[in-house]
Amino acid sequence: MKILIIDDERAIRGALKEILTDEGYEVEVAEDGAGGCAAALKERFDAIFCDIKMPGMEGTEVLSKLVAEGVESPIIMISGHADIETAVRCIKDGAFDFIQKPLDLNRILITIKNATDKANLVKDNKILKKKVYGQQMIGSSEALEHIRRMIEKVAPTDARVLITGPNGSGKELVARSLHQQSLRSSMPYIEVNCAAIPSELIESELFGHEKGSFTSAIKQHKGKFEQADGGTLLLDEVGDMSLPAQAKVLRVLQEKKLSRVGSDKDIEVNVRVIAATNKNLQEEIAKGNFREDLYYRLNAIHIKVPGLDDRKSDIPELARYFICQICSESGKPEREISEEALKLLMEKNWPGNIRELRNVMERLLILGGSPISAQDVQDYVMA
Repeated sequence: MKILIIDDERAIRGALKEILTDEGYEVEVAEDGAGGCAAALKERFDAIFCDIKMPGMEGTEVLSKLVAEGVESPIIMISGHADIETAVRCIKDGAFDFIQKPLDLNRILITIKNATDKANLVKDNKILKKKVYGQQMIGSSEALEHIRRMIEKVAPTDARVLITGPNGSGKELVARSLHQQSLRSSMPYIEVNCAAIPSELIESELFGHEKGSFTSAIKQHKGKFEQADGGTLLLDEVGDMSLPAQAKVLRVLQEKKLSRVGSDKDIEVNVRVIAATNKNLQEEIAKGNFREDLYYRLNAIHIKVPGLDDRKSDIPELARYFICQICSESGKPEREISEEALKLLMEKNWPGNIRELRNVMERLLILGGSPISAQDVQDYVMA
């Protein structure tokens, strides 16, 4: 764990650093407010100790600046001239705690533990929210607004939806939005990537199996359809599903029943099925790779997700969103990007679509300056 100490008194800095180093912390020090701000904005610390009375930039100014810049490290104010009014003001302005001099070892260690526990709780809560709510559909282009209007109309129904579009365009976000805005939103949302599962296992994965139904079936397994009962099932990359599995999916859609591998017992399920693919299913039908009857069962509503090259006006908004997201995940202060850099990104072709743009923004945050400049884009994206 890394601690930053901001104090103009060398004796206090040295004593506090020695105490924390002995306790196993990595410690960095700054002898004034300006230096402390620069250090805190450059990298993330698990806790920051900041003296209030300092020449030049006082501790209260440091606190205000770091809070305004979005620094998430817990800030602990210290002072030998403390009064209740000052302490209350610091806490209101965003400080985690307030400690009086002379510093007490036990109070310092307890405060650090409480501060880091709170920081970890906030971080875990953010991760949990991302898992529950997923990413957002970012952009305000006419193409994306059209999709939002379709989702708004279709989501409250139980109509099956076929989502098509190139890889990395955000088909899974459309599927998740359909579920979140549906009457099934409180029930399970299950995704299965049909292309990632070996053909010999796809039926077991979708419909489940009984114990002993094949060599590695050491216990009964509920498939994705059963797991999604009452909710929504996304069949991602449905164009890669084997023909035998397609026949079974068709039966479930027609009869709302399934049987596990190794069983002849029917199990009723109530699942809304959404399918997604980057393939042209009509061409796959002509090749004999996809069942025509299943295609028409899945394609009650068709939502076509455009590639990023067809919605380039969304790139500035997406770029800033990814900067915010990546900086938050890494615990670093958010960075700016110049208008010239954004214009260059809009001129680029994006065969990898939104997924490629996110990777590019991560690269620019690692290698580029602050703010991210047009030269950074030239050097690390266009080169």
